[in-house]
Amino acid sequence: MTSFWSAWIIVLTLGSIFGYVWLLMANRKTDTAPNEVKHHVFDGIEEYDNPLPMWWFYLFIVCVVAALAYLAWYPGLGNFKGLGNWTSTQQHEERVAAKEANFQKHVEGFMAISPEELAKDFKAVKMGERIFKSNCAVCHGSDARGSFAFPNLTDNDWLYGGDAESIKKTITDGRIALMPSWSMQLGDDMDNMVTFVRNLSVEGMEGQKSDPMYNKFQQICSSCHGVDGKGMQASGAPNLTDDIWLYGGEHHDVKLTIQKGRNGQMPAHKDLLSEERIHLLTAFILSFQNSLD
Repeated sequence: MTSFWSAWIIVLTLGSIFGYVWLLMANRKTDTAPNEVKHHVFDGIEEYDNPLPMWWFYLFIVCVVAALAYLAWYPGLGNFKGLGNWTSTQQHEERVAAKEANFQKHVEGFMAISPEELAKDFKAVKMGERIFKSNCAVCHGSDARGSFAFPNLTDNDWLYGGDAESIKKTITDGRIALMPSWSMQLGDDMDNMVTFVRNLSVEGMEGQKSDPMYNKFQQICSSCHGVDGKGMQASGAPNLTDDIWLYGGEHHDVKLTIQKGRNGQMPAHKDLLSEERIHLLTAFILSFQNSLD
């Protein structure tokens, strides 16, 4: 803040306070006798010309003194930092450090337990749930069931693997999907390929071998989705033979995916969450698998 604006704020702030003091002192006494009615009348209402009660007057004085003491200790007068050297950043960091110390006290010993075992620990799962709702629910939903373009984490369908190591790697390093556009390669066969892919979830690959699109699928799609269409977790290519669709399973949804491609991204959280939090988060996600068993 420039010196001019700093001085401007100081003058306005202190000028207002001392102005209130002058107004208060100027009206603490009257020239009229006690309980004498003023000459003006408003809508038939008259008022006495009495000074403020002394207790009220002194209460105002206390408030002014408190305001001046506050402005002397805390930064409220332009560039003046205050005698207490208080800053909101410092207070935030102190509170975060205190919360972190408390968190570390509660998670002590958890790192020595596998996420699979922690998934059965009520306390660990509840802690993981709070971490999830603070960092993951915005995409995957508060119930972890996902939404359009965001995977459901409560089922057993996993793009990159549902074991503890794979889940922890996904959270730590993130994932970047790469579904390229196939519009040029397919040309007029686009709608036929869409129908073929959608039928995989009904008939499977074996039931579609007589379809003219079978060979074309093997040529351009099987390298990622596998010759059986069941996908490959190493590349994050989804299973096309189930009825789970990340971007929608209607004809126009699947067509848009094949035509334009998909480049969904799961951001890395290694710089956002501590190792302990990722460990607990992994346990929380694995707890859904226990309910499916």
